[in-house]
Amino acid sequence: MRQNRTVINELRQVSLFSACSDAELDMIARATTTIHCAAGDVLAKEGTYGHEFMVIVAGRAQVVAQGRGLAELGPGEFFGEIALLDGGPRTASVIAVTDLVVEVITQRDFNGLVARAPSLDRKLLAGLARRLREADLQLVG
Repeated sequence: MRQNRTVINELRQVSLFSACSDAELDMIARATTTIHCAAGDVLAKEGTYGHEFMVIVAGRAQVVAQGRGLAELGPGEFFGEIALLDGGPRTASVIAVTDLVVEVITQRDFNGLVARAPSLDRKLLAGLARRLREADLQLVG
């Protein structure tokens, strides 16, 4: 099992959690589970319902939608937040390009976090808004 302080430091680098306090990061870290994936593993499948959010700690993964490669993700990057928040189907597949280490937060644990720390909800929304703005700018540029 990885040390909580290590997980907190990794989460601190994630843009979605950038506005969180140390106490909030500690709560998030305690809600995560570390998993190891092999190259070629499918971590999220487009069109299926997702119930977890993942932060890449080590390794690389490819994002694919409708058969097209959209992006490559690395340490500090995350996926699954949309399905986690709205309960809808995954908008893309995520496939491990290399062996990966990821921190996973399930929907149930995420909902528990927000119930215990309502201020976390607003900070996460701010992080999502930043990510959406960046995506919009990429579409325009």
